[in-house]
Amino acid sequence: MSATESLLDPAELNRLKWRCRRGMLENDVLIERFFQRQQGRLTAAQAQGLQLLIDLSDPDLLDLLLGRREPQGELDCESVRCVLPLLKAPIQETDPTH
Repeated sequence: MSATESLLDPAELNRLKWRCRRGMLENDVLIERFFQRQQGRLTAAQAQGLQLLIDLSDPDLLDLLLGRREPQGELDCESVRCVLPLLKAPIQETDPTH
């Protein structure tokens, strides 16, 4: 497993979760569902992409999460493109948050 494929340790995951807290409820809900689905499976590369996304304003992040626009500029990178579909994934019937 390469460095970008390595899983985040619990302390790193908790720091990332704290940093992902948003002012817009819609973003919080989507991000929280992402963490529930990815618990224990989040890689360093995915975390890197998520950190780039959470630096966006709430409206810009929501546009990406809802598929109203695609990543552009510095966001058009592999780490963002690997985590964005996971953030946008619909709730599955087997999802315990459903």
